[in-house]
Amino acid sequence: MRKIYIQDNPKSMPILEHLEELRKRFFIVLIIFCIITALCLINIKNISFILQEPALGIKFLQLAPGEYIFVSIKMSIYAGIVFSSPFAIYQIILFILPGLTNKEAKYLIPTLITSICLFFLGIMFSYIILIPAALNFLINYGSDIVEPIWSFEEYFNFILLLSFSTGLAFQIPVIQLLLGFFNILSSNNMLQYWKYIIFISTIIGAVITPSTDPITQIFMSLAILALYFGGILILKTLKR
Repeated sequence: MRKIYIQDNPKSMPILEHLEELRKRFFIVLIIFCIITALCLINIKNISFILQEPALGIKFLQLAPGEYIFVSIKMSIYAGIVFSSPFAIYQIILFILPGLTNKEAKYLIPTLITSICLFFLGIMFSYIILIPAALNFLINYGSDIVEPIWSFEEYFNFILLLSFSTGLAFQIPVIQLLLGFFNILSSNNMLQYWKYIIFISTIIGAVITPSTDPITQIFMSLAILALYFGGILILKTLKR
């Protein structure tokens, strides 16, 4: 951890300087967030078309006055949070880096970078694989009886929940790496629990997917298993 004002150490920083540096970095992140959010709001129609693409053939309705306006603002804010998060984590790294030992920096910085990459990979996996599979099942199920006409706000909430939960699920290898680096669990220990992981992945796949269709849950469970065994493979490569 960083040292806080020690009189006989000229290299240490007073706590007020720490707070001032933290304030500046927070201000930088806030500016980046506002810029990204504003750009998303300006291009909200293009973003809406991208989100609607997996649900081709579905007619969306505005069920309340101004619903689309509020949804547009919500989409812009969420997009601003997601796309400004790498800059926020970068500022956090710059803030804590001087107080880290070489060993801590060696583990922490690659872990944070890997976590960001896996989160965005999870969002892409959700958009390309999970969302189309879920929508295809939900649209076709009972299509000969009812016509699928959806609220755009509810559709966006569905997309948001599935994407965010998938991004979090893709953090499994990061947790495994931390457990391996700090000698809490080795790759051999993790491999011994593979039967339990198959059972747990099935439960997680059913819990974090907002739809009840089996296809989405199977894809999510398989992704969790692939991530888990991928984390074991990385630890074995690192001899952990």
